[in-house]
Amino acid sequence: MLHGIDVSAYQSSSYDTDDLSFVFIKATEGHSYVNPRLAAQTKTGRDAGLVVGFYHFLWPGNLTAQAEYFVKHAPEKAGEILAVDWETTGDGTHASNAEKDTFIRKVKELRPNHRVVLYTNRDFWLNIDTTSYAGDGLWIADYVSAGHPRIKAKWRFHQYTSDPHDKNVADFDNEDALKSWAKKED
Repeated sequence: MLHGIDVSAYQSSSYDTDDLSFVFIKATEGHSYVNPRLAAQTKTGRDAGLVVGFYHFLWPGNLTAQAEYFVKHAPEKAGEILAVDWETTGDGTHASNAEKDTFIRKVKELRPNHRVVLYTNRDFWLNIDTTSYAGDGLWIADYVSAGHPRIKAKWRFHQYTSDPHDKNVADFDNEDALKSWAKKED
């Protein structure tokens, strides 16, 4: 399994890339927030030769505006991944299944040459999600042994801890397989 992390404005712009194959970076949230460390965190990942992904924290409503805002601010480079972060918002709400699905489809339409994946936690996947639509792949959060999320669905990425930061594994045979998938070569 390949190892990676995800970072946001809470982490350093010069995060440690040793032994990593990929990084997901928070790009945007809603339709008004951009990670102030986005450019520097992107440079760190790219300079280390990692597969870089960007994620958008989804809020209910204004799905087209949110998708357009995300693709406007998420750096665009071939072989990089886009993701939607679907979970409970700061005010205790969450986007509906239809909104989540609409957002993923809109991002895929706006960036047809990029993989678009769904990030969500095990509770949402098992108890909130009713469509099982995850775009090009599922990135599941379940804080158990790396690579063993407690779900039956096929997953591509597994966030298995947040201590001391969000750590993930990817279900690919090797880095070349991940890069090929990210570039939509398979």
